[in-house]
Formats: sequence, C-alpha cells, structure tokens
Amino acid sequence: MTLRDVMAAHPERDTFDLDELVAAIEAASTCAAACGTCADSCLQEGMVDCARSDLDCADVCRATAAVLSRPGPSGDGWRSLVETCITMCTECAEECASHDDAHCQACAEACRACAEACRALLAVAD
Repeated sequence: MTLRDVMAAHPERDTFDLDELVAAIEAASTCAAACGTCADSCLQEGMVDCARSDLDCADVCRATAAVLSRPGPSGDGWRSLVETCITMCTECAEECASHDDAHCQACAEACRACAEACRALLAVAD
C-alpha cells in the first residue's frame, strides 16, 4: 500500500487534490531526510552554518509533512506552514548550493523539489 492509497481512502478525500497533496508530503519527507544527512555530514566537516540551515529546514519539512498527512487543508495556519516550508527550503537550497560537496548538492536539489511541490499544492488549494 502506498501513501497515495492511504490518502485516497481518507473520508475527506474530496477536499484536496490527491496528486498534489501526495507529491508535497513525499517531497517534504524526502527533503527532511536529505537535510538530516547533509547536516550530519556538514557537522563532521565543520560547516556549522550549513548544518544549522539543514536542521531548521528538516524540522519544518517534517512538521509540514505531518500536517499535510491530515487532509482537509484550510485556514491561514495551514497555508502559513506550507509557505514557511517553501521559504525554509529555498533558503536551505541557496546555502547548500554554495558548497561543492555532493551531499550539499543533493540536499539543495531535494529542497528545491520540496519548495516546488509546496508551491504546486498552494496553487490548487486556492
């Protein structure tokens, strides 16, 4: 069973765009994991600012994925959290992209993908 299957069975399934919601949840979860791994690598390499950005982004992505996993998106708080996720991912992507390390480049890519998935979700939530 996939996340899509679980979300499709939700009683509030008609209140959200299934494809965009699943994409945002999966992107946020992937980004959180990528940021955690990047942070660990950065700490070992002495790149404290990058690690801090990674950890902040990972926390916001995990919270966003958790909230989005409870469908029926509505309200200013929901929108603000998704917008914050976009902001944190954009900032983390910029920080990570400034480093040549493979883990930073991979993290930047995951952050950009998450920000884009969250933008797409907001576009259909209007």
